[in-house]
Amino acid sequence: MLYFLPAPLKGTLAALMILINTLILFPVLLLVAIIKLILPVTPIRKGCTVILNRIAWLWIGFNNLLVDLLHRVEWDVRGVEQLDHRHWYFVTCNHQSWADIPAIQYVLNSRIPLLKFFLKKELIWVPLLGIAWWALDFPFMHRHTKEQIARKPELKGKDIAATQAACEKFRYTPVTIFNFMEGTRFTPAKHKNQRSPYTHLLKPRAGGTAFVLQAMGEMIHTMLDVTIVYPNGRAGIWDYLCGRIDRIIIDVRTREIPSRFLGMDYENNRETRVEFQRWVSDLWAEKDRRITELSKAG
Repeated sequence: MLYFLPAPLKGTLAALMILINTLILFPVLLLVAIIKLILPVTPIRKGCTVILNRIAWLWIGFNNLLVDLLHRVEWDVRGVEQLDHRHWYFVTCNHQSWADIPAIQYVLNSRIPLLKFFLKKELIWVPLLGIAWWALDFPFMHRHTKEQIARKPELKGKDIAATQAACEKFRYTPVTIFNFMEGTRFTPAKHKNQRSPYTHLLKPRAGGTAFVLQAMGEMIHTMLDVTIVYPNGRAGIWDYLCGRIDRIIIDVRTREIPSRFLGMDYENNRETRVEFQRWVSDLWAEKDRRITELSKAG
């Protein structure tokens, strides 16, 4: 509707409207989160969780509406027909740009439960967002380094136990855990420094995914293997807000996670660790070929 506006004006307008939307919804989210905290009764907590997730859904939905209002993006979306918002999922995706997250939210927001990330515990101090992540039950990781465990052996196993306890709240409410296996955005420099064996991807970090499956193996059995391609070249979040990205391909493959990897002891079982890394490498090799095919088709 407002496609005719200059790109910088559209980007500024989109950023301003997202900020206003955040400031409107944040007090409501905080109030419900406080009620959930001070009234630890299971039915109340479950009801508050539903409301909090709905607030986040509205926030994302408004952002998606801005995309439709300000931009003219051609969405080529594949493999989402059978998704169910009542199901538990683990989602991974190649990482090219900070535009990846809003693009994936645009496609998946109403099809699966709210995307949630495992976060470093230090991120809880990020202004506004830290409180929002806490209120929305984003799991904060308490991972100890090998050096810390060497100094204090009693810490061994405490991180996964704490994470499993944090994820207990997901047992009764469907959730989607999201993780970029590459751990960082793809750049030619990073690709060269890693000596990555893939054409379009950095090396996957299997440990983070293993940590999720170890902590949540009883709940999550299905992976959504998402591949995102920008046929006209990678673009950043500002380009996304300005409407400079005119076509996005999102390919979703639904995969059942092999049962041997659910609840596995990744750190202490070498055989399982090697087998899991091989499985991830095979997924990544297939994804690399898929990106080549999608790029040519685009």
